[in-house]
Amino acid sequence: MKIVGLITEYNPFHNGHLHHIREAKRITGADAAIVIMSGDYVQRGVPAFMPKRLRTEMALKCGASAVFELPVCYATGSAEYFAMGAVSLLDSLGIVDAVCFGSECNDLDALSHVADILTREPDDYRSLLKKSLKKGASFPTARHEAMLEYTRVPAYAALLDDPNNILGIEYLKSLKRLDSRMVPFTIQREGAHYHDQALSPGHLSSASAIRSLLAYSGSSLRTDPAGGTFENTSFENILSELEDQVPSCCLELLEDFHRVQYPVYQNDLSLILKYKLLNKTPGSLVRYQDVSEELANRICAQLDNYMNYKQFAELLKTREITQTRINRALLHIMLGLKKSEVAEYMNNGFHFYARLLGYRKDSAKLISRVAKESPLPLLAKLSESGELPAIGQKMLRNDILASNLYMSVVTDKYKTAFLNEYRQGILKV
Repeated sequence: MKIVGLITEYNPFHNGHLHHIREAKRITGADAAIVIMSGDYVQRGVPAFMPKRLRTEMALKCGASAVFELPVCYATGSAEYFAMGAVSLLDSLGIVDAVCFGSECNDLDALSHVADILTREPDDYRSLLKKSLKKGASFPTARHEAMLEYTRVPAYAALLDDPNNILGIEYLKSLKRLDSRMVPFTIQREGAHYHDQALSPGHLSSASAIRSLLAYSGSSLRTDPAGGTFENTSFENILSELEDQVPSCCLELLEDFHRVQYPVYQNDLSLILKYKLLNKTPGSLVRYQDVSEELANRICAQLDNYMNYKQFAELLKTREITQTRINRALLHIMLGLKKSEVAEYMNNGFHFYARLLGYRKDSAKLISRVAKESPLPLLAKLSESGELPAIGQKMLRNDILASNLYMSVVTDKYKTAFLNEYRQGILKV
């Protein structure tokens, strides 16, 4: 049996994701697709729009064979950390033959060439990168300029301008560094652009556009302004607009759990973040992942101007630091993710367990294979975590705290019963 691995967020699941699953199986000849998915927080440094188990159910009903959770320290990291965390977890499962990712360019050779340069970091390239950074450019801009000047090929530098290309390059770098046996494949990202806020005339809209439309739900509980160009409309009309954009089984879940488990926004965590920041000094803030000394000082200097999470994150933005980097830094402060801990995880094998969120009943044999062939303990129940090494228990505590915090927000916002992470079972579809 051939197995392809997919690295995802499904925030939320839509037709483009369904196309990815089907096309990944087709071009790799795989019989099954194992998914590594972010938990309750995503890579751009914000809470997921809906809980991880709801997104897991969508994925399983749409053809994923099994879904494993990417630990929060990687799920909320930069592209490099996100990719290394996800690829190393797929590799450690012991049964995955290929990795398939979407890209804007659909050119594996070009992506691999750029990945090789960024992995080797030749002296000339490194000098060009430092030169751009010293001029005050943000890291993404500096890297683009350095790649252009180093290769003299505009097409290579242009690959670093699109989000899926960037992640694809990082996946390829991770495969090289791990000397993984998994074979990479890429497919063309079709339909809307990653950041598009309006629904596509076709049936392949971006997750951003779908989230924006769902924000127009007439809910008095909305804590984030809708960012698209939609008319204010009823939730029934919103679902009608989404009929061609998401699989029918996902549409049913969107309807059943609206204002029960989702939507969740950055601003729903405003008071929690402010409480954390009020207890910090610049010296203590620099301990957290993605927090520089400059940013730590800026956070403390601007704290009196804090109104809500999103407003404060935007207030902190400068020419040298991207909005996504600031979002991640604030999220890491709130979740207590320290640089020293993440470095410890990465220096000691990346993973210490494989956390299973759910699987299809017809794929039960896959789970048995992972249990037998993976060097990682298969973690299906948190009650079994006592056998993990101390470092693994520390990583798991981070994951549990992050999820319990997220569900506490859901509980408070929608007045639903709180389900502690220890009481959450494996989803079987």
